[in-house]
Amino acid sequence: MRALTYEGPARVRVRHKPDPRIEHPQDAILRVTCAAICGSDLHLLHGLVPDTRIGSTFGHEIVGVVEDVGSQADGVAKGDRLMVPFNISCGGCYYCERGLTACCDSSNPSSDLACGVYGYSHTTGGYDGGQAEYVRVPFAAIGPMKVPDDMSDEEVIALTDALPTGYQGAEMCNLSGGETVVVFGAGPVGLFAMKSAWLLGAGRVIAVDKVGYRLDFARRWAGVETMDFEAVDVITAVKDLTEGRGADACIDAVGLEAAGSPMQRIAGVYAKTVAGSATALNWCFHAARKGGTVSVVGVYGPPYALVDFGTAMNKCQTIRTGQCSVRRYMPQLLEHVREGRIDARALITHRYPLDEAAEAYHTFAQKKDGCIKPVLLPHGRTVH
Repeated sequence: MRALTYEGPARVRVRHKPDPRIEHPQDAILRVTCAAICGSDLHLLHGLVPDTRIGSTFGHEIVGVVEDVGSQADGVAKGDRLMVPFNISCGGCYYCERGLTACCDSSNPSSDLACGVYGYSHTTGGYDGGQAEYVRVPFAAIGPMKVPDDMSDEEVIALTDALPTGYQGAEMCNLSGGETVVVFGAGPVGLFAMKSAWLLGAGRVIAVDKVGYRLDFARRWAGVETMDFEAVDVITAVKDLTEGRGADACIDAVGLEAAGSPMQRIAGVYAKTVAGSATALNWCFHAARKGGTVSVVGVYGPPYALVDFGTAMNKCQTIRTGQCSVRRYMPQLLEHVREGRIDARALITHRYPLDEAAEAYHTFAQKKDGCIKPVLLPHGRTVH
């Protein structure tokens, strides 16, 4: 099969790899019909995720059709269309039984840090991802959800990661109604966090980014106020809008590749003395009011030495973090999409055949051509 392969920092290409096969009776093999590129994939591309091995295939946002199925994948049949959460979860361990599928003990038993994740290095189990013609799906009857016949791949691809992650970011703010929420990052996860904050009762939502077309999109699609952090001092500007107190809640939807602080950028991204840049996280601590909430869904990897934790502690802030347990959110968010409350398809701005995956990565990483969300179509455009 053809599959995107990692060739080293900043280099990917499409090569031929062996077709995946059933390795366990609960597996299924999917013919991938749509695979999105996530901002987290850029961390892999840039060499910031430990143990990303040459030849591995990225891609954890996957929709496809079942081609083969193991004998114990009950309820899954050849021909089923599935949307696949980025978490690989067994459904029966201590954490899965409590809905914390992002903490599954069985899919990545060698690590106490993370569950198994498709295409996200050997740190998360070494599973190949879905930016390929085919992908192996472990525990196929547990995590994946069938796609309704009347919905397209593009309507549901966001349900595999970006939409639930953004929603969890807003949910962790514990909104009761009328709060001011500042979202750092106007990429797909940040945009979904903005829309979700409105759904959960926010009274005011402010997006912070530096890319003009992303801020324009946030205003149009999410109906938020916007702030260019290169044009204003973010902390001062947020306090000016909130009677000097700061926001009730701040959401870090950026993670370890945040821009904004040259020193952190040099230390994190280039010198590798820490795992990326914690600029957005520190801004959250300073922009949130005393007693406010900081919600972190941007990806970070240990260790960190440049986090201003003392500010958060002394301001009595609540900090909530976590990889999203996608499966628990999929049914309710599917209804939000179906009923038109969230137009997830609108974020897809670029569509590429698999052979042009390297170009897709370049366009997304360089924020060119108004790119919000690119998808790969390994078998050509599929109509449903």
